[in-house]
Amino acid sequence: MNKTKETLITAFALFSLFFGAGNLILPPLLGFKSGNLWWLVTLGFCISAVLIPIMGILAHAKLQGTIFDFGKKVSPTFSLVYSVIIYAISVSLPSPRTASVTHEIAIQPFFETPYLLTSIIYFALVFLFVINRSKLLDILGKILTPAIILILLLIIGTTLFYEDFNFGVSQFKSPFTDAILEGYQTFDAIGAVVVGGVIIVSINLKSTGSYAEKKSLIRRAGWLGGLSLFLIYAGLILSGALMFNRFDPEITRVALLTGISTNTLGGTANLFLSLLVSLACFTTAVGVVTGTADFMKSRFKESQSAYTITAVIGCLLGVLMGQFDVAYIIAVALPALMFIYPITIVLILLNVVREKWATAFVFRAVILMTTIFSIPDFMNSISLGSYMEKINPFIPLSDYSLGWVLPAFATFIIANLIEQKSTKTKGNQ
Repeated sequence: MNKTKETLITAFALFSLFFGAGNLILPPLLGFKSGNLWWLVTLGFCISAVLIPIMGILAHAKLQGTIFDFGKKVSPTFSLVYSVIIYAISVSLPSPRTASVTHEIAIQPFFETPYLLTSIIYFALVFLFVINRSKLLDILGKILTPAIILILLLIIGTTLFYEDFNFGVSQFKSPFTDAILEGYQTFDAIGAVVVGGVIIVSINLKSTGSYAEKKSLIRRAGWLGGLSLFLIYAGLILSGALMFNRFDPEITRVALLTGISTNTLGGTANLFLSLLVSLACFTTAVGVVTGTADFMKSRFKESQSAYTITAVIGCLLGVLMGQFDVAYIIAVALPALMFIYPITIVLILLNVVREKWATAFVFRAVILMTTIFSIPDFMNSISLGSYMEKINPFIPLSDYSLGWVLPAFATFIIANLIEQKSTKTKGNQ
């Protein structure tokens, strides 16, 4: 297989593993509420939903291991606990959400069947794909992703061609930071450390290339996949912004996506949208469950039984949570995201920078500070913000639920200065 073809297939696979339920339903409503500031909202959203996830893929290209390798410089115990939490969240929230979105858009309009039936059939199919994971990269890269991109381009292209470029007034008090936080709900930073490992394993199953060759392939595919995500997100946000006066201001995420599709594709909208949602959501669920099963397999001496048992448990959790509606799952996910997402972002960035700036000491200091300053945002998300009222005024950016950012950055600088001074002192002895 030549390099270009291999890069395209891997990039398409990455795109499809990232592009799931949240990626479809979040951008249009952001655009709908953003008005003439849609471009600023796009930048904010793409920082947390494109840039950070692609940094995660670049970190995987460097590490070429599992999620465990992301936090091992802090300590093996921390890395194990972090990995288990990430996988528990992944199979309990974003994976089931894909089934819930599929039901609301692809099943509910046509059949009066319960969420539970959809979840059972959906995760039975997910299980079949996970068990046949050796074919995963080719199936995702050659068949499913091109179909997803084609349908998305039809919706976006039709909107841009026929709509007048008029915009409303932004409903956001802080468009940029609100969009960054909305990007958390895509789970893509978490997805990067989860599905990046899936890509690594899939490449290893197919390729005997060197570390450098695999690193180059993953980096090329990562940037190409990231560019595709950016263009699709920008298109969906702009589409929502252009239709600001067509729908009820209180419209839900799912209803807006359906409305935009109906406006652009007319009578065939429901068919196209159903296909799009089913494909986009399904590939993400497969990636999440596969990544979780790969991790448990690696922890139990490459046991295939551990892989299969984890796949079964992941699919059963998907059925259990997938019977709830999308709004409920998004609400339940918020507290977990406010705590674990900052830690994930910092781990990704520390694994991307040069080794000399990311020693074990730096890792520990920055992660500790990030964890501490994520607590107020977490408390606010579970309606316990009153306990933080005396502290919040002293934390920069706490009003934007980004109170961890400056403390983490400052700790990174200070820890590196201490490390350099320590190294010089040892060198002079």
